[in-house]
Amino acid sequence: MSTSEPQPSFPLPSRITLVTLGVADVAVSTQFYERLGWTKSSVSNDNITFFHSAGTVLAIFGRAALAEDAQAECTSPGFSGITLAQNFSSEAEVDAAFRHAILSGAKAMKQPQKVFWGGFSGYFADPDGHLWELAYNPYAELDLSGNMVLP
Repeated sequence: MSTSEPQPSFPLPSRITLVTLGVADVAVSTQFYERLGWTKSSVSNDNITFFHSAGTVLAIFGRAALAEDAQAECTSPGFSGITLAQNFSSEAEVDAAFRHAILSGAKAMKQPQKVFWGGFSGYFADPDGHLWELAYNPYAELDLSGNMVLP
């Protein structure tokens, strides 16, 4: 941004309200997330699915349509440099959630294990290869809704 351009009068809010995953088949991915236990919103339709989440909405939308909407090139799936994560209150909860994800059709990427930063985590991929980390972080407090509390 050059110095001659007007500056915003307020900062952007520090929040994420919606995460949209571009998928090959909306119906297949919707069924996968429902098997995980996510609750689909009644405003969903054949082209897009919205799932309730604590504080954020997860949307499933066709990959090509999402790229077109963003005016971006629709590249092949693969590691995009982004992971989604769920934190849990114990290693046992991570293990149980990981087993459930695999039984629901997820692909195991890394079995839950103790990690270098002192926590415990594992990774799975959804049907389109989106990576999810399931973690227990002994240094991060969770509120009653399971959201991370930062100092």
